Amino acid sequence: MVGFALYRAQLGKKHPDAKPLKGFKGASVVEVVEDFDGDTYRTVYTVQFEEILYVLHAFQKKSKRGIVTPKQDIDLIESRLKRAQDHYEVYLREKKNDKGN
Repeated sequence: MVGFALYRAQLGKKHPDAKPLKGFKGASVVEVVEDFDGDTYRTVYTVQFEEILYVLHAFQKKSKRGIVTPKQDIDLIESRLKRAQDHYEVYLREKKNDKGN
């Protein structure tokens, strides 16, 4: 199901199980939660950038505190979102330069 959710996001559509990740402003950071064989897995991605989908984190949920995403995972997602923003800016510059040539 995660692969299909990512595919729909690439098409600009939303999978019914995709939800904004709490703690991030707006709906640009999204998570998909899937249960498999008694375990729960989360995949977090961003649809913040035109033409590019960045998967920020995929992990097995091990928290014993309900649905709360552990701070360590939130910090990692924030760091990877920043790196995605930096990468996207480089991508836009290169795309602009390619059009100018």
